[in-house]
Amino acid sequence: MNARRTFLKQAGLMAGASLVIPSFAFDKVNKNVGLQLYTLRDDLPKDVHTVIEKVAQAGYKEVETYGFADGKFWGLTPKEFKALLEANGLKAPSGHYLMDEFSKYGNIDKLKIDIDAATSIGGKYFTIAGAHVDTNKGIDGFKKTAEDFNKVAELAKNAGLKFAYHNHDFEFKKFGDTTGYDVYLSETDKNLVNFELDLYWVVRSGNDPLALFKKYPGRFPMWHVKDMDKTKPEWNTEVGNGSIEFKSIFAQADLSGMKHFFVEHESNYKPNPIGSIKTSCDYIKANLI
Repeated sequence: MNARRTFLKQAGLMAGASLVIPSFAFDKVNKNVGLQLYTLRDDLPKDVHTVIEKVAQAGYKEVETYGFADGKFWGLTPKEFKALLEANGLKAPSGHYLMDEFSKYGNIDKLKIDIDAATSIGGKYFTIAGAHVDTNKGIDGFKKTAEDFNKVAELAKNAGLKFAYHNHDFEFKKFGDTTGYDVYLSETDKNLVNFELDLYWVVRSGNDPLALFKKYPGRFPMWHVKDMDKTKPEWNTEVGNGSIEFKSIFAQADLSGMKHFFVEHESNYKPNPIGSIKTSCDYIKANLI
């Protein structure tokens, strides 16, 4: 009887605990920590092989590219770069590209080249890292860009990719009771246009990522995990050392639709860029996933 009572008591404690354990404790979060390679922009072009090797050694399993130009990623063809990633146990599900030539002039030639590169390295998402907006037109400028997103997303879809847009802070400027970011989310096809939410820029602009998740559930399959220095918000710091409460954000990963996330660090590296990204990766693995 005592054994049965003990079992029932323990079972009750376990059941109660399951009510308070956050969602990320049940493998809802992708455990493959990613890195936006722009973090290492000073060293990467000098020795891409060594830097990619160090990224893997720091604990990362995914990367997000940037800077594809003249048919190459830092001197390597897409085929060569993919081989380098594979040799280090890495994948590149997303890459940052631009669409200014399309937005300004309707030219799709550069987009086609970039989309082909994204598919060649095994990408899933064709991500636009900031788009041209005619701010002189106010909210109508954002509406025009939202239309462009739908069109470019169709091109990406035809190539087997998903389209995503990466925000900064200017999209959150108020126009009456709305913002440019609200326009992007409300006037794009949710079946075509995804969003990579830069958590730092959301918080820096005075907004709440959790509120965005609730208002637009499932629209954010990717995040940038970038922490804010406690004393100088214009600076970054290693994830876990700053002022952004990532635990509550990761607890709502399922609501946001998050499938991939990438650490990004742009300033104030301690002790150095490689040491910095390792600190962030270690914290995420120990505390967030």
